Amino acid sequence: MNEAEFSTWSLRICLTILIVFMGFIVWNLGKQSNAGKTGMFVLFLVLGFGVFGFVFKETLVEILTHLKQTP
Repeated sequence: MNEAEFSTWSLRICLTILIVFMGFIVWNLGKQSNAGKTGMFVLFLVLGFGVFGFVFKETLVEILTHLKQTP
């Protein structure tokens, strides 16, 4: 396994763990602040937008890299 493969795998694994941990933190924050259903929805919506933005960026970079490599 070279450094590029290791970086790719560690990014995917560690980032997944970080996103799950952030979800737990947001859930715990909403629970402790008595945010209610609407407040929890807004908290997870904002977290979801952040995660979606990162995944969209990574997907777009992969697509553009793939298109650049094909003749």
